[in-house]
Amino acid sequence: MVRFLAAARRAALLLSLALTGAPGMAAPLPPRVTVAGGVLEGFPIARPQGMVRAFLGIPYAAPPIGAWRWRPPRPAAVWQGVRQATTFGPRCMQRPLFADMRFRSPGMAEDCLYLNVWAPAAGTAYPVLVYLHGGGFLAGDGSEPRYDGAALAARGLVVVTLNYRLDVFGFLALPALAEESSQQAAGNYGLLDQATALAWVKANIAAFGGDPARITVGGESAGAMSVSALMASPLTRDLIAGALGESGALIAPLAPLPRAEAMQRGARWAARAGASSLTALRDLPAAALLEASAAIEPTPARPDVDGLFLSEPPEATFARGDQAKVPLLLGSNTQEGDYPALLHGATPTPAHYRAALRRLFGTQAAQALALYPGADEAQVRRSARELAGDLFVAHSTWRWMDAHRASGAPVYFYLYAHPRPRPRVPAAVDAEAPGAVHSAEIEYALDNLAGNPVYAWDAADRALAGLFSAYVRAFVAQGDPNDAGLPPWPAVGIHQDPVPRQWLELPVHIEYDPGAARHAFLRSYFATHRGEGW
Repeated sequence: MVRFLAAARRAALLLSLALTGAPGMAAPLPPRVTVAGGVLEGFPIARPQGMVRAFLGIPYAAPPIGAWRWRPPRPAAVWQGVRQATTFGPRCMQRPLFADMRFRSPGMAEDCLYLNVWAPAAGTAYPVLVYLHGGGFLAGDGSEPRYDGAALAARGLVVVTLNYRLDVFGFLALPALAEESSQQAAGNYGLLDQATALAWVKANIAAFGGDPARITVGGESAGAMSVSALMASPLTRDLIAGALGESGALIAPLAPLPRAEAMQRGARWAARAGASSLTALRDLPAAALLEASAAIEPTPARPDVDGLFLSEPPEATFARGDQAKVPLLLGSNTQEGDYPALLHGATPTPAHYRAALRRLFGTQAAQALALYPGADEAQVRRSARELAGDLFVAHSTWRWMDAHRASGAPVYFYLYAHPRPRPRVPAAVDAEAPGAVHSAEIEYALDNLAGNPVYAWDAADRALAGLFSAYVRAFVAQGDPNDAGLPPWPAVGIHQDPVPRQWLELPVHIEYDPGAARHAFLRSYFATHRGEGW
């Protein structure tokens, strides 16, 4: 015991010296790496599980400004000397649409194509997670504390977050843009940014100790939709070793627009914005474009089958089995939507519910009612909440699961069911919800509860965050979330019905989801109707 305590004291002293330097000794040198653009200098972070190196604000493409607005990204410039990588780059141009977004970036600019890397203090060939922020392709940023990579990096992953062009800057499609493209492509500049960032990671991540052969791409909401598209795109599907999708896919009701329709929408929007030409649009200040995007509907901020990033809808690629056939972990939350959105503010009575179903489904309303019953107010609240969530992102997530398992690749499906705790300041957020609302799982999946001071996290929250993030770490490391000490998580069989889903609440357990008939009905409906999710 004496020898053990002495060894423990020596280890503690060595760690203290490594972090702070001994009296009279020089402080440890900041970490440096060399990438294609030059030398980067980051900074160390001490975590309970170990030391982490952080490198922030790394340019992965040239600024998309001036004549390069609405063009595919170009390589970043080479710099001389040592570039400080200690602050986040500016976030991309966006409107303040979501109250739960908190940024650490120093403002907003069109010059925003930067990424951030968190890596273990030493070692090589670590698995890599590239995580894409959500925000409806309208807002969001890789600097948000809920996406911070330090916690997972301390457990042996290299974590990357990034910014990509948003709103009208990222997704405007115009005939004039197609004319200047050798592929006749228009739109999807934000997705092309992601593809460029992924290629940068493939080429440079070994400098940070990452394994370029083990890159998992993940994301939530618009980030998850992007993951499904990156799996399908011929530009990126060969760069991916695994995929993680939280709440959404670029599949009906969130399917991309046909290119011709996207260009028609873009041309109408540009005319109403008062721009007579593409040159005039490029001459407009960025703030004026944001104002026009807010004032003119529909906003041209939607992915399309552009002819470069996507040559067809992702669902068609998945149906043929031409997507990246990699392990996929995905799921949705129990309260992705709520009944007021479905009932347009009416009280949740059976009569109001049936009227809403008739508005939505017409002659198929009776079939919808059988699958989403509403005999009394409690049942209406529950069914309307489920239907609203399905129409938003849960149905597209289900279809992504169903399409990918048909390829024979491993698929792990979850339902996140743990409601957030009460807020510390009730007026700061919406009223408490009975289920797990959209985006509620992010801090748990990435083990970042401490970065969100809004909620009164308790021991149960911390326990679930430990489990969920351990599943994520294992999945990124080995393409399988199962690991020692974790509740078992079965893969979904190719033709298995009902589908096994990992219920992510305490205690974590498996349930067999009876939703196949519900999703078959919605699939039939969306075959002939435009989705409401946009």
